[in-house]
Amino acid sequence: MDCDEVMLTVRITAAERALLRDLARGHGGDVSEVAVDGLLEVIPALHDDACGLPLLRVLARPAPFALTLWLPAPVADLLPLLGERLVRTGGPAAGPASAALSAALRLWLAGDRVVLAAGLARLHGGCGAGAVEAVRPGAGAAVRSGVGGEAFGVEPVKAAA
Repeated sequence: MDCDEVMLTVRITAAERALLRDLARGHGGDVSEVAVDGLLEVIPALHDDACGLPLLRVLARPAPFALTLWLPAPVADLLPLLGERLVRTGGPAAGPASAALSAALRLWLAGDRVVLAAGLARLHGGCGAGAVEAVRPGAGAAVRSGVGGEAFGVEPVKAAA
């Protein structure tokens, strides 16, 4: 039986869970989709063994909450490779794919809330105002007006009249 999605459980903190839900609220409410978007942003940055240390630090912090996510199979296929890298650098040997998912997701969620929301908005082709507003009320006006857009990597676009 071929599956298009894989179900994995991650361990995260209450604050990380709340942030993930806030980010999802700004993008249709699908926590799994937002997690995948975050993974797609952070996994390429973890291309060598030297990047294992930040992942191990994230895994060392207690994470009492379990959250089940649905991942597209191609994204889930990347996790064992990342898990193997974690094991080589002293990480947990049991459940390397789930541990890798937890570590990568928690590493992404450790970023600035507004930057994360703006990155998701760019990824989904929006201007970011609604997503930023959902995560930090009042911040969307700055994005809509163009103030501080450089902080999010957003360049002003002028349409020809």
